Amino acid sequence: MPRDVYHLDLNSEKIKSACHVILPGDPGRVKAIAETPPFSNTMEIANKREFRTCLGYIHNMPALVTSTGIGGPSTSIAIEELAQLGVKTFLRVGTTGAIQQNIDIGDVIITSGAVRLDGASAHYAPLEYPAVAHYTLINALAEAAKELEIPYHVGITCSSDTFYPGQERCDSFSNYVPRRFNGITEEWRKLNVLNYEMEAATLLTMCSVFGLKGGCVEGVIVNRTGSEHITKEDMELGESNAVKVAVKAMEKLIVS
Repeated sequence: MPRDVYHLDLNSEKIKSACHVILPGDPGRVKAIAETPPFSNTMEIANKREFRTCLGYIHNMPALVTSTGIGGPSTSIAIEELAQLGVKTFLRVGTTGAIQQNIDIGDVIITSGAVRLDGASAHYAPLEYPAVAHYTLINALAEAAKELEIPYHVGITCSSDTFYPGQERCDSFSNYVPRRFNGITEEWRKLNVLNYEMEAATLLTMCSVFGLKGGCVEGVIVNRTGSEHITKEDMELGESNAVKVAVKAMEKLIVS
């Protein structure tokens, strides 16, 4: 009997023994990523809640693309259940806001480690435990970006549980940033943190705890040293570059 997992609506038979997965947040990105060459013979195999999954083949090897939704809690469910089905390599792809002045729109950030400003990762390991990417994924992502001639940066990401207060945004309903987060962006900047996003710390902590391989690449859609405004064109550029790098890196990981 194939093993079933509840939230993802998947089982071991559906995923065809795939050991690799690309994890976007948005279910709407899944099909396009899974149809990016060298993916072939792509089919949707599940779509439940925020978790949409496509199965494709890279050089005749099965690989998955599964959406996680936004933030650590739903990401933890996706990783937990995929791991139960035998997936070993987890590569998150997403968009991000840079906080260092030298990073441009459309660049990609390859996360080497993450500030654990989330809550989900603390359910798997104490805060003293580091959230770090596996070196094979860092290397594959860097090599992919070089080959594609897409500018990239390797460094520390801050993973926040919230989009507004935890990232020190004043454009919220209340226009209020709690004292805990006032000035926090400048502090991260001085500590050489490159960007904000919402899932990397959960993914990297869990993969290390489980003895699996985890990595993360994000396309820059805004640099907050200059503006908070995100245009459609910037969104498309950052997203496209991150996907290209992620798929190329996944190909390297599968054929290595």
